[in-house]
Amino acid sequence: MTDSPAAPAPPPSPAPRPGSFEPLRHPVFAVLWAATVLGNTGTFMRDVASGWLVTDLSASPAAVAAIQAAGMMPIFLLAIPAGVLSDILDRRRFLIAVQILLGVVSAVLMLLAAGGLMTVSSLIMLTFLGGIGAALVGPTWQSIVPELVPRTELRSAVALNSLGINISRAIGPATGGALLTAFGAAVTYGVDVASYAVVVAALLWWKRPKAADDALGERFGGAFRAGLRYARSSRELHVVLARAAIFFAFASAIWALLPLVARDLLKGDAAFYGLLLGSVGAGAIIGAVLMPKLRSRLDTDCMMLVAALLTGLTTAALALSPPKWAGVPILIVMGGAWIIALTTLNATAQSILPNWVRGRALAVYLTVFNGAMACGSLGWGFLAQEIGLSRTLLASAAGLILVGLVGSRLRLPEGEADLTPSNHWPEPILAEAVEGDRGPVLVLIEYRVAREDRAAFLATLGRLSVARRRDGASSWGVSEDAAEPEILVEWFMVESWAEHLRQHKRVSRADAEIQAEVRRFHRGPEAPAVRHLLSVPGR
Repeated sequence: MTDSPAAPAPPPSPAPRPGSFEPLRHPVFAVLWAATVLGNTGTFMRDVASGWLVTDLSASPAAVAAIQAAGMMPIFLLAIPAGVLSDILDRRRFLIAVQILLGVVSAVLMLLAAGGLMTVSSLIMLTFLGGIGAALVGPTWQSIVPELVPRTELRSAVALNSLGINISRAIGPATGGALLTAFGAAVTYGVDVASYAVVVAALLWWKRPKAADDALGERFGGAFRAGLRYARSSRELHVVLARAAIFFAFASAIWALLPLVARDLLKGDAAFYGLLLGSVGAGAIIGAVLMPKLRSRLDTDCMMLVAALLTGLTTAALALSPPKWAGVPILIVMGGAWIIALTTLNATAQSILPNWVRGRALAVYLTVFNGAMACGSLGWGFLAQEIGLSRTLLASAAGLILVGLVGSRLRLPEGEADLTPSNHWPEPILAEAVEGDRGPVLVLIEYRVAREDRAAFLATLGRLSVARRRDGASSWGVSEDAAEPEILVEWFMVESWAEHLRQHKRVSRADAEIQAEVRRFHRGPEAPAVRHLLSVPGR
């Protein structure tokens, strides 16, 4: 009598999702998170002072919108170079230097306000300088998150960062409005200066492990080109950028014109303006707390639909000049919608990026985000000057609702691919050492593919070509042997030998799986032959 077969083991239960506040168990993340909350609180206090001060200096909607644009435009212009710096410099030291620069800008604002010397032009110029600082630190702050938490907690950490910003948005504007009303702009700016000291102290406390010396370390020019090449080739990133640009271009209207909404439509003062901004922050906190439940029931595209519809409806409600008390609940709902959109897009961008290019690619995302906000702010400001504030807000609301209903057709990526380096490429065989800057390099991979498999092979190879271009190839193609059509040669060009060696280190496990699919079509007795052709010096 034989034993009966054992019952199949039950499938493993899925790993539980980390809790929303799980990343705070890591001391360095917790300290830096708390410091940035305090620092951003000071920044929002500064922004309240500047946003209200410009209405005292000029009643023009264009001037009010120009302050918003002056803070956003440098991020649009400089985020990509800043992302390059975040990938090639020591991120901790870089952050410390820029925080000191921002503290100096706020100190100058404080002195001008105290002396009664502030003008619209000086306020715009200093806001622009503050925007430069924000452009430099934005990609770097986001890039250090994967250093501080495990990958399984990355989405929770990104959500916590967004929550932290909106805690600051809840506290900062209300506190700033109260200080502005009670003590004036100079004191408000002074508190912002003190907040930068807290952030610098936290960064000095963080003992970031020193990176190992890398013979293949990138220089600015090459790193800049590599980042743009990645952004140009990543189809998943294109989808995130398109969705972000469309949403924020329409959503920028309420942010650009909120000081006038507070003053003209809701008949409030500086303290009430701060209360409205604080209501946005409070709504964002509520939204962040509710997001885990929403994520368990809705996919990312549905989350963006909810965010667009709520933002559009609340913008329309403000355009109708509701009672003053209604402004607070309306802005609370808008804050919840805003955190849903920000967190969804940011977490999706983080999840589709490998570490080697994270700072640069996030900088491209921030460029699109802030470019949409800056250009949108200017456009809505000039439109309000022509057709009036209420009609402009209604136009923005209609656009947001349309974006929500139509935009979901361009589905956001899931971001589930394993992007850790596979390190499966063997070292190239060399007759002698090759200088790192020698190039370009032509790489040839020869496959033997049966005729009946050619169409499927080329389709799979096309998927691999995306990875080749993202990781360093400046051009890519496939050719056939005229004498033996079953021999197909994949080729790609890389700008230098050093860049090709970096390409070896950039290949992810997800890309390795595609490469394995390609190689299954190969019918040769040995693995596909790989050749590296170098340009001849002096030719």
